[in-house]
Amino acid sequence: MKDILELVNQMSPYILLGFLLAGLMHAFVPNDLYRRHLGRRSVGSIIKATLLGVPLPLCSCGVIPTAMSLRKEGASKAATISFLIATPQTGVDSIIATYSLMGLPFALLRPIAAIVTALTGGLLAAKLCKEDGESRSDVSEKSDTAAASFGSRMIAALKYAFVDMMQDIGKWLVAGLAVAGIITVFVPESFFELFAHSSLLSMLFVLLLAIPMYLCATGSIPIAVALMLKGLSPGTALVLLMAGPAVNTASMLVVGKVMGRRTLLVYLFSIIAGAMAMGLCIDHLLPREWFLAPLQTIRAHSHEGVPFFNTICSALLVALLINAFLQRRKQKRECHCVDCSCNTPHKSRTTFIVEGMACNHCKASVERALKGVEGVESVSVELSGGRCVVEGIFDK
Repeated sequence: MKDILELVNQMSPYILLGFLLAGLMHAFVPNDLYRRHLGRRSVGSIIKATLLGVPLPLCSCGVIPTAMSLRKEGASKAATISFLIATPQTGVDSIIATYSLMGLPFALLRPIAAIVTALTGGLLAAKLCKEDGESRSDVSEKSDTAAASFGSRMIAALKYAFVDMMQDIGKWLVAGLAVAGIITVFVPESFFELFAHSSLLSMLFVLLLAIPMYLCATGSIPIAVALMLKGLSPGTALVLLMAGPAVNTASMLVVGKVMGRRTLLVYLFSIIAGAMAMGLCIDHLLPREWFLAPLQTIRAHSHEGVPFFNTICSALLVALLINAFLQRRKQKRECHCVDCSCNTPHKSRTTFIVEGMACNHCKASVERALKGVEGVESVSVELSGGRCVVEGIFDK
């Protein structure tokens, strides 16, 4: 427990700052920016998809509906794959959190690795994957960001950062800290001695564990630190930071179904080969001291008092996580029944279940799609359980 608290105290100021920056990006960047720049089937669209995706704070499940929307609106397969690879590996929040716990070299190399793998995947997809139909490229939707007032956008930024993102990422951040604590306390160092002298073997071991399961970019950081504290190489830690957030079972199924098996193979090859290549470069070409020095700082903090500011930030982070949990419970308890007995006047409504929603980005995509149906006046989507209530006037 003490090890987990030390990690939280060191990360919390940077996590809060990263969430705030992510909220500001969400509220102030026009909604149609990404679609307007990714429609052309060119190397330029691949580069733009990569550079636009790196700072965007989307997890590997949240990026799926966003990327599929881009594809539908006219983005090429190559640009979509670049966006899918670059976006979940890192984000403005995870870059700041990486710096807080793992130091400047990791904080710089992480987005560089995301850029390299995304460009590789996009260029391979452009060369090997045929376009299977014309997607809509004449995006005429106007952004609602510019029309909103500064005050309303700031409120939206704070809500997105400290409510929506906390609901999406919070549980995975807590899970990552818990896993890091379990590794630190219960896994003996002798377990990793088999991999300590072989970077390639340790990377394959980490890939085997990381690829099928869900890891968010921020939640993977304490796990990577715990593995390094147990003796695994910095390159192996980078492989976890890249491959864990970039791909999981859900993203593989969606990419294979929507864009084809060949595109899926390009997607996986780019992530796996890129992660291992970058990891081997770190282990064999860069000074190991660059990456081990922050670990000494973590050990030193365990014998010193915790700064008051860090304690305040940790308490605030815990309070926000609790609030996010309570908000989700409240949403689950809200009345969405067809024949409700409450006193609120009802309109004609339809209730159905949408499976597969995993975060607020998924929820927002469903809401936008339903609101675009003729006759719909209001839409209520419950993330937990997937219940959707559509209210309006419909033709019989």
